[in-house]
Amino acid sequence: MLCLLLNKMSFFRSFLIGIWIACLAAGCQVNLSIPATIPVTGPAATPPPIRTPLSVFAAGSLIIPFDELEEAFEARYPQVDVRAEYHGSIQVMRHVTDLHEPIDVVATADASLIPMLMYAAMDEQTGRPYADWYIQFASNRLALAYHPGSLGASEINAENWPSVLARPEVKFGLADPRFDASGYRALMAVALAEERAGSYTTFGPLFDGQFSSPIAIFRDDLLTTITVPEILETVSGAHLLLRGASIQLIALLESGDLDYAFEYESVIQQHGLQMVPLPDEVNLGAEGYDETYRRVQVNLDFQRFATVKPEFRGERIGYGITIPTGAPHPDEASLFIAYLLGEEGRAIMDSNYQPVFTLPILDGEDNLPPNLKELLNTEATP
Repeated sequence: MLCLLLNKMSFFRSFLIGIWIACLAAGCQVNLSIPATIPVTGPAATPPPIRTPLSVFAAGSLIIPFDELEEAFEARYPQVDVRAEYHGSIQVMRHVTDLHEPIDVVATADASLIPMLMYAAMDEQTGRPYADWYIQFASNRLALAYHPGSLGASEINAENWPSVLARPEVKFGLADPRFDASGYRALMAVALAEERAGSYTTFGPLFDGQFSSPIAIFRDDLLTTITVPEILETVSGAHLLLRGASIQLIALLESGDLDYAFEYESVIQQHGLQMVPLPDEVNLGAEGYDETYRRVQVNLDFQRFATVKPEFRGERIGYGITIPTGAPHPDEASLFIAYLLGEEGRAIMDSNYQPVFTLPILDGEDNLPPNLKELLNTEATP
C-alpha cells in the first residue's frame, strides 16, 4: 500500500511539472505549488449557521431608512436574515389578508389601515383576526417634489402650486389612491387647499378629464367627500401620470419625465430633490390641525372590499407597525420592532429625515408581545 501511494505521488508531481513546462513554453506565468503530502481524506467543511428568515413588508416611503435599519439589525442579531419587500400601503395589507402570505412584520404609512383591513378580517389558519394590535410610531408631511428643470420651477411656491400643476404642459405624478396612502392623501391635500383658499377652483383643473372614469368630489358644509372609482386609468394625452406606489415617481422626476410629484417630505429629502412645502392646513402632518384634516374623506369604490368600507377620513399622517397573528417568526419580529423603536433605530430614522414619535401611540396594548410591553411600558399616549 505504501509503495502504491508513493507511486501516485511521483506520478502527480511529474504531471504538474509537465503542465508547468508547457505553460512556460507558451509564455504564461504559473505559480506552481506542490503539496508535500496528498491527503487521502479530509474533514467535511463546516456548514454555515442557519439564519431565521424574517419577512418584512413595508410602505415604499420607508425603503431607505429600513434598508439601513436592516443592515444595523442584522449586525446586532446575525442569526436573523431580514427579507424586506416594499409596496404601496394598501398593497402591503393585501399581501397579508388577500394573498395570505407568511409575513412577520407589516409597516404601513397609514396606521388606520391595520384595524380597517386586519382587525376586521379573520385568518383562516389561526381562527383569529389578522392583527389585534399596532403601534403608531412615526409621522410625515405631504409636499411637492420637483427638480431644477421642472416647468415653472422658478415661480412655484406654497401658494400658487395648484395653478402651476394645472397648466397643460406641466406633467405631475400621483400615486394610485387605490393602492398607496400617499395617493389618497394627495387628493385630500388638494381638497384642503380649496378649503384654505375659500375657493373651489383647484380640484377640477387638476383632475377633470385626466381619467377614463372620473374621480368624483362632493362638498357640503361639514365634509368634502372624494370617491375613487374601481377602475382608474389616465386618458391619452393626460398631463397626470399615475403609478402604483409613490416611490415609483422618484425615478421619473430624476429622469425629467415628470415636473412634479406628490411625495412625503422624508422621501424628497432622502433623494436630494427640490421641495415645495405645503401649508400646515394642507400637508396632513402638522400637530393641532385634526379638525381641519377631518373635513375631507376619500372613499374607494372597490368590490373586493365588499365586507369593509374603505373610507379614509383626513387625519395627521401616522405610520403603523404590527405582527400578523399568523407570523411564522413572531419572536424575531418583536425583536425587530423593539430595535426600530429603540435608541439605535430612532437614530437611523432621524438621520433619514423620517420623524418618529417621542411617545408611540398604541392600540390593543394588552395584546402586545411582552418585550414591546416592557419597552413601551404600555403607557404611551398621543
